[in-house]
Amino acid sequence: MSDIIQTIRQLVLDAVNAQKLATVVYGTVISTAPLKVQVDQKLILEQEHLKLTRAVKNYEVEMTVDHLTESRSGGSGDAAYGEHNHEYKGRKKFLIHNGLVVGDSVTMLRTHGGQQYIILDKGVM
Repeated sequence: MSDIIQTIRQLVLDAVNAQKLATVVYGTVISTAPLKVQVDQKLILEQEHLKLTRAVKNYEVEMTVDHLTESRSGGSGDAAYGEHNHEYKGRKKFLIHNGLVVGDSVTMLRTHGGQQYIILDKGVM
């Protein structure tokens, strides 16, 4: 009876492994246009197999600001150009520079079936 149970266990494990459930994978960016990530000596992932999160893309955000600029002076020495600052208020757009560059180490999630990889983060291995 023990052999039957062991055989069933092995069959179940083989079936689960064959499904290629989500797995964490590490790689290195070798090209950005088009995007290519090298996982090991044999496996290079092409752009069509890669999905990016905001953690690895440049993107814009709107932020509300309310402060004064740093004091600066300038101009020709005229009193109107003496040291001063300005208000900086309102909703402003800012560009977040998270884009991938060649040489970045990336952490990816291989999705069910192993055909798509989601790049979760960079610089963490």
